[in-house]
Amino acid sequence: MTLQLTITMERETDGRWLASVPELPGVHVYGVSEKEAIRRVKALALFDMADRMEHGEPLPGLDSGPDCLEFVAA
Repeated sequence: MTLQLTITMERETDGRWLASVPELPGVHVYGVSEKEAIRRVKALALFDMADRMEHGEPLPGLDSGPDCLEFVAA
């Protein structure tokens, strides 16, 4: 299973770009360019999901919660 998250983009009147991940409430960032906003919102989304995992909260789109993720030793 692949977890897919949506990034929405909006250009503000002052020229900044606002990027959001609707599946993760509160994950919104500004960037001076579209590319910067996308990079920053991806990093914030990963941080948000890591925080949810640390606190045992469900991840969006994963019915089984973070326990359905598998980590294997190299």
